[in-house]
Amino acid sequence: MSKSPYEVIIRPIVTEDSTRRAESGQPRYTFEVHPSATKPEIRWAVETIFKTKVATVRTMVIKGKVKRVRFRAGRRPDRKKAIIALAADQKPLELY
Repeated sequence: MSKSPYEVIIRPIVTEDSTRRAESGQPRYTFEVHPSATKPEIRWAVETIFKTKVATVRTMVIKGKVKRVRFRAGRRPDRKKAIIALAADQKPLELY
């Protein structure tokens, strides 16, 4: 792995939906990740930072919205998001 784990995982995403997922029976955690990060890199980064075992990694690219900037349209950058499920015998992560 050429990147540090803190370069792969940018920040946790804390929304109503992600909090509901994290508090469910099979907790899933949502992170914003580096746009070029692969699933094995994301798994390695989460396991390294939080000292836990990851069961699955799902990724998606969120396209940037077109927003008005003064008199013309600007565009927000694209982001990559990963949803992490921990192995069944792992304790929940302390994110907040």
